[in-house]
Amino acid sequence: MTDLQEKVNSILTHICKTDAPAQNPELDLFANGLLDSFGVVELLIEVENQLGLSVAITDFDRETWRTPRQIASQLEALQ
Repeated sequence: MTDLQEKVNSILTHICKTDAPAQNPELDLFANGLLDSFGVVELLIEVENQLGLSVAITDFDRETWRTPRQIASQLEALQ
């Protein structure tokens, strides 16, 4: 597991209030009710605060940010 994935897991654990995303990198966060529109905003704020990566809400695509692994992959591409 990469350092970025660990940071994403930490952020998601805080936002989702469960460690399920850290336990399963392929977990569909939206289908399982762990992430909603408010959670997305919180996620993007935490990504900027903790990782220094700015992601505009207009650049957020639910289909490519659906799982913890996809989120880390999208953020890695921004580095």
